[in-house]
Amino acid sequence: MSSEEFEKLHEIYRSLYDELKLIPEKALSCTGEERKRLVRTFDERQGEADEVLQGMEEELRSAPASYRNAMSTKLRFYRRDLGKLQREMKISAPGSGSSSHTVQGGHHGIYSSQNQQSTNLQSQRALLLQGTEYLNSASQSIEQSHRLAAESERIGTDIIEELGEQREQLDRARDRLVNTGENLSKSRKILRSISRKLMTNKLLLAVIILMESAILGAVIYLKFFRH
Repeated sequence: MSSEEFEKLHEIYRSLYDELKLIPEKALSCTGEERKRLVRTFDERQGEADEVLQGMEEELRSAPASYRNAMSTKLRFYRRDLGKLQREMKISAPGSGSSSHTVQGGHHGIYSSQNQQSTNLQSQRALLLQGTEYLNSASQSIEQSHRLAAESERIGTDIIEELGEQREQLDRARDRLVNTGENLSKSRKILRSISRKLMTNKLLLAVIILMESAILGAVIYLKFFRH
């Protein structure tokens, strides 16, 4: 049950009833065509009020029991009031009831129009709600995509920074290797220089030893074998 629809129908009925209850009194003071016009207006409004009451009864079928019982009692009072107004109208304008059923049967009625409008509004409301749900879902997807993009960007930035640090470490390691290679080259040069000096010293020492040996041999010869 739609309480909003029921209240809307209730307001329509009250408006029709307020209009209907003024017509019998006006019919007493009118004659001729004016009275006929009031009779037709009364029949039309009465038919519309009957249809509105039927719509209210249909809305009550799906209502909770406590609410349905109270409103059903009220609807019986409304129908009693309509019957009372119809009797008053017959007294004010004899013969007025002949056209009531004809007008009611051929008249589409305000309830049908209101019901159709309500159905259209409900359909439009459902479409709007569905569109809103789609928009909310799309917004959530976009927000999630933004979060993922931001997270991916942060991870990418961290990786780039880490790679930069590793590059700096590799550059420093390469510089150390270059320096080590240069030091090794210098060391090899120094070792070769030392090796050459050692060989030179050995040759000089051998020459000196030979010279001393020759001198010693000459001295011994001259001292012992010359005579």
